[in-house]
Amino acid sequence: MAERRWTAIRASRPDLQPALDLQKSLLALVGEIAAALDGGRLPRLSLPPRYLTAKLARGVPAFAGEPIPLPVPVLKPALARFCAALAAGGAGDSAAHIGHAIAGGNLDAGSLLQASLARNQEAIRTGAIHRGLAPDLVWLVAELALGPFVYALQSLVLGQAKDEGLRRALAGWAHGYCPACGSWPALAEVVGGHRCLRCSFCSSGWELPSYACIYCERAGEQFVTAAPNPDRSDRRVELCGGCGGYLKTIDLPELSPFPLLSISDIETTDLDVAAMEHGYRRPALKPFAAPPARGS
Repeated sequence: MAERRWTAIRASRPDLQPALDLQKSLLALVGEIAAALDGGRLPRLSLPPRYLTAKLARGVPAFAGEPIPLPVPVLKPALARFCAALAAGGAGDSAAHIGHAIAGGNLDAGSLLQASLARNQEAIRTGAIHRGLAPDLVWLVAELALGPFVYALQSLVLGQAKDEGLRRALAGWAHGYCPACGSWPALAEVVGGHRCLRCSFCSSGWELPSYACIYCERAGEQFVTAAPNPDRSDRRVELCGGCGGYLKTIDLPELSPFPLLSISDIETTDLDVAAMEHGYRRPALKPFAAPPARGS
C-alpha cells in the first residue's frame, strides 16, 4: 500500500521525491520498533474501564497524567537511528547534534520520551533551547521513536475495549483532540461519507457528532471548508475564522493503517502551505491536569 501511494505521489508531485525518500527510511525504522514491541514489551497498566470511562466523560484523554512506564532500552537506540536518518535526509548537523546529545547523556532519553508521552511541548522546547538544540526537531525525533509504542498501547487499551460503558464513552467522544493521548489530529480522512479524525501521534481515529471547528467548536459562517484546487475537491481545508485554526481533509477509499497515516500527511503539504499563507495555523496542544487519586 505504501509503495502504491508513494508512486502516485511521485507522479503528481516530483518535487516531493527527497521528502518521500526520507519518509521511506523513517517508516522502515518505525516498523522495526513496532516489531520489537510485539515481543511483549508493553506494560501492564492499571486502568480499569470504569476509571477510563469517568476520565473520558470529563473530556480528559485516557493516558493524560498516567504514570506509564516506557521500554527505554528499546526506544533509546531508536532515537539515535532516527537522528541519523534525519541528518542524512536533509536535517544535517541539527539532527546529528541531537543524536550526539542523547548518546553522550546531555539529553536524557528517558526524560525526553516521558515528556513526549505527556505531550509536554514546553518542557521539550525549554530543554532543547537550553542545550542549543533545534526544539521542533527534538520533538519530532521523540515522536517518531515513541509513536509505535503509543499506537500499540492505545490499540490494546482502547481499540479492543470490551466494556460496554467504555465503548459508549469512546463513541460519544465529542472533542477535537485525541481520546487516547490528547494530541490534535494530523488530518481528517473521509471514507464512505464518514469524517474520521486521525491522531498525529498515536494514529487513533474518531468521529465527531457535529461538523464544526475541531479546536474551538465554532460552526456557522466563521467555519468554512475550501478546496484550494477546484479540480481536486477530494482534498480540502477546514478553516475557522474564530480561532484561526485549520484542518486538512481528504477523501480516501479506506482509512490509512498505522504507520501509513504520515503518507496522507506528506501528500497534503500543499494544503498546509495554502492555509498558512492565509494566516491560519495549528494551535498548541491542550494541557491536562493530573487525574484525581483513585477512589477520591
